[in-house]
Amino acid sequence: MNSKNNFNNRCYKIVSSIPKGKISTYGDIAKVLGTKAYQAVGNAMAKNPNLISVPCHRVIESDGSIGGYALGTSKKITLLKKEGIIVKKDKVSNFKNLIHQF
Repeated sequence: MNSKNNFNNRCYKIVSSIPKGKISTYGDIAKVLGTKAYQAVGNAMAKNPNLISVPCHRVIESDGSIGGYALGTSKKITLLKKEGIIVKKDKVSNFKNLIHQF
């Protein structure tokens, strides 16, 4: 397995631990991995092979913005709202209180 796949799999494992109704940021996941490569975390999320068991829709930008999603941002917003997360103008409201602590 190459190092890129290993990095992606480590990202997926971390993201899988984020519970419903909570979110994390690309930067926070990078910190857990011991790196500052938050863009690489975003790239891993974009390549997520299993959107059901790896809830990458719960990963947002550090300013509360939604960020990208393989199925489009409107689908990401819909999934977040189904979990009780309030999204206004493509930002998670009160997101700092919803951050999952690893």
